[in-house]
Amino acid sequence: MTDVNVLVLTGYGLNCDHETAFAFEKAGAKSRRVHINALIHHEVFLKDFQILVFGGGFSWGDDHGAGVLQAVRMKTHLGEDILEFVQKGNLVLGICNGFQTLVNIGLLPGFDGDYSKRSVALSNNDCGNFRNDWVALKTNPPSPCVFTQGMDFLELPVRHGEGKFYCDAENLNRLISANQIALQYALPNGTLANRKFPENPNGSICDIAGICDPTGRIFGLMPHPEGFLNITNHPQWTLQKETLKRQGQKPDFSAITLGVRLLQNGVAYIRES
Repeated sequence: MTDVNVLVLTGYGLNCDHETAFAFEKAGAKSRRVHINALIHHEVFLKDFQILVFGGGFSWGDDHGAGVLQAVRMKTHLGEDILEFVQKGNLVLGICNGFQTLVNIGLLPGFDGDYSKRSVALSNNDCGNFRNDWVALKTNPPSPCVFTQGMDFLELPVRHGEGKFYCDAENLNRLISANQIALQYALPNGTLANRKFPENPNGSICDIAGICDPTGRIFGLMPHPEGFLNITNHPQWTLQKETLKRQGQKPDFSAITLGVRLLQNGVAYIRES
């Protein structure tokens, strides 16, 4: 397969669609921003794409909870289409509000191949307010997650008020044993945050920042990979530039950031399938 076609959802309060579509273009795919209604009214067909992205923002103003109304609308009108899309071996990515939506639909965690049952939650941050910051993240190498393959440590921005991952002990043990915890909040030295604030910005149990389904093809994460598309996006890039200058070097503005690399993994998976 030469072209990898990515559908990035837009509409009703979603506001990261432009950056996400551009990020996938940088990752080597062909991306298209599609309004949710265009899918529902069959003006655009999911079968024409290989990656479906539920992006960040505040769908329906987060009324009734973050991602709740988007999940209801998508499941009601497109539930069968999405299940067929998944069964064909395609990828689904949920970023921030998109992660919240995937959890509410039941696409994650997808225990026993059941993509309709809600068994985990993303709730209000323990700190009691909206967090807009950068976080350090540790990947789980044994995880089947397509998007985190070959990655170890990265930094990405977070922007959310309801990012605390929570589930009961039984489901947590299932996530751990199946290596479905793909991404965790960490300290700058790469060790897990152990729920320390602000390194763990929301109080998520087990420092969970992102999980995948058992196949690794459905991935949801609270941090924004599309928020790190160039080295100048990083809050310490001027310090890094000055450090290089004192070493007689210059920044490489064409360098692939880890935010783009995460998306490249998904594009490469489809291309090689």
